[in-house]
Amino acid sequence: MTTGSDAILSRMMTLHPKVIDLTLDRVWALLDKLDHPERKLPPVIHIAGTNGKGSTQAMIRAGLEQSGAAVHAYTSPHLAMFHERIRLAGTLISEFALTEILDRCYTANGPDPITYFEITTVAGLLAFAETPADFTLLEVGLGGRLDATNVVEKPAVTVITPIDLDHQHYLGDTLAAIAGEKAGIIKRGVPCVVGPQHDESMAVIEAVAARLGAPLMAHGQHWHVSEERGRLIYQDETGLLDLALPALAGPHQIMNAGAAIATLRSLGRDEAACEAALTNPYWPARMEHLTSGPLVDLAAPAELWLDGGHNPAAGHALAATLRQQSSKPTHLICGMLNTKDIAGYMAPLAGVAESLTAVSIPDEVNTIPAEETAKVAASVGLTSTTAPDVQSAISSIKAHSPHARILICGSLYLAGHVLRENTPRQ
Repeated sequence: MTTGSDAILSRMMTLHPKVIDLTLDRVWALLDKLDHPERKLPPVIHIAGTNGKGSTQAMIRAGLEQSGAAVHAYTSPHLAMFHERIRLAGTLISEFALTEILDRCYTANGPDPITYFEITTVAGLLAFAETPADFTLLEVGLGGRLDATNVVEKPAVTVITPIDLDHQHYLGDTLAAIAGEKAGIIKRGVPCVVGPQHDESMAVIEAVAARLGAPLMAHGQHWHVSEERGRLIYQDETGLLDLALPALAGPHQIMNAGAAIATLRSLGRDEAACEAALTNPYWPARMEHLTSGPLVDLAAPAELWLDGGHNPAAGHALAATLRQQSSKPTHLICGMLNTKDIAGYMAPLAGVAESLTAVSIPDEVNTIPAEETAKVAASVGLTSTTAPDVQSAISSIKAHSPHARILICGSLYLAGHVLRENTPRQ
């Protein structure tokens, strides 16, 4: 029988017929019943964007913690277990604390409709409000303007990472429309750090910021970042920093690091904090090299890597990352959801991967069948096949390419399944 937090989370899934229903009315109603925990948070750093939110948050947290700050962090979705979404003063929420806080939110909400993401976000805010810390990092779930995290009246700073096409069904089918939703986190008079943007996205962000009197710290205008001779060079109006390259893999992490540094500088943090932001973050399933566990043992001597990117921009970033890796042949194991642009994600990878083995994502109703994924992969030029599961795919690749790089990719839900499967058995 399911008990504890899992049981309450299962009940919460039944409170609203839709997984996504963008409005803040239900969130405000529950926050009111709980005496508005969103008004009692430590200073908030609110992060929106299409790609790079989690990596940027991880770097900001590492920088703040270097100076001894206690930092709350909220992120979604989780990978292996729900507890990953709520980090209290640097530590993942305990099972006891999670069960207690979820139960209070479920009881306070009663039978009123509310989505799973909304009520669990409120639970995170309640836990943050009741646990002492120096900062609160809030990562937007979807969009920004109507996201359940967008209830803090006066954050310390907001951050908008690169915006691209994703979730068009909910956010609009143009960059300008999506940028309008993301820019909804900008608050009157609150500084906003902006990562690299397409011109049409930047125009929207600048217009919203001007209307609200929010000072912008935008890439290419107020801060610059680049890689030079194996170092990260960051410059803004206060000076230049010569730092180590990000520990997180991929050339796209240079820009995420720049946004994190700009945020830390806006909070008065020093060079040591900026250095720690690059060298100390941990962010799983973002071009992560798995080095131990049952799946790693199964793959050996091949390397096993994991990435959860799932939209066209993530496909381009992943392809650029692979081009920087050693010259080993790369074989992909890919599973995706039916809400994603599969061809757009895969097309950039056709030039860097030897093959793609498609799998269906286990226990996920919105998975694309492996056969369909393989068909799309073939249409963009990838040599493709299918496998019944990740283990079979690994074994098949290893059999004909024992010293390859095996990269499992295409979905955070698949990444979560892999991390659970790769946990060493007790």
